[in-house]
Amino acid sequence: MADHDELLTVPEVMARLKVSRSTVYDLIRTRRLASITIGRSRRIPAQTLTTYLHQHLEETA
Repeated sequence: MADHDELLTVPEVMARLKVSRSTVYDLIRTRRLASITIGRSRRIPAQTLTTYLHQHLEETA
């Protein structure tokens, strides 16, 4: 699976950003991170996380 197709779990996003579960869900709730639901599981496209990080870096620069 290519990076742009990779789907991350909430715990994987937590580990990559080094933040809490509630912070990840807050990013999803406020639509700063896009996500999809598969069954009862939430997945975040890796490309969405990359885009969020680039935008956040530009805002703080």
